[in-house]
Amino acid sequence: MLNFRRFIEIVISLQLIIISTFIPVFILIPFSNQPFNFFEIPISWQVPLIIIITLIFKRNVVTIAFSIYLLIGLFLLPVFQNGGSIGYLLTPNFGFLLGIYPLIFFIDKLNNQKIIDYYYFIRYGIQGILCMHIIGIVYNYIQLLFFNKPDILIYNISKFSLGKIGFHFLMLAPISILIKIINKNYKHRN
Repeated sequence: MLNFRRFIEIVISLQLIIISTFIPVFILIPFSNQPFNFFEIPISWQVPLIIIITLIFKRNVVTIAFSIYLLIGLFLLPVFQNGGSIGYLLTPNFGFLLGIYPLIFFIDKLNNQKIIDYYYFIRYGIQGILCMHIIGIVYNYIQLLFFNKPDILIYNISKFSLGKIGFHFLMLAPISILIKIINKNYKHRN
């Protein structure tokens, strides 16, 4: 049975997933003479935010919220980064969206600890991100079998995986700062 608290957690997670899809990541470049000294990273806040909400709400809540997000994007509204609809299954991005599920699984392993250890956070974060990208690459390879265009496979892997995996790893650093806050709040709950 779904209680009211769980329902609120799912709704909050779903809203955060949808909003974070459209927010780009910027890095401040402090020693620049440009009026805008920000560098835009070619990822959105979606993956880092899913890691954060998995640390806060646990796997079941985030899995349900992300599944609802996929259903909304495929059948109702264009909430994915490059649109939506059932045709999104044919895009290379959809494989990486499916790869979010193992990412949630790996990050949820940290919820069994009283205090989140940074070593395990980095370890599970890297494993989850690697799984996400491997599933995205496999999905692109399956598309190659149907479309028979190997140049598209190489392009998709370089653009959607090799071009972004380093930035996904980089985003583990600011999240580890938030872990200190999560650990501190956890001590106060017990």
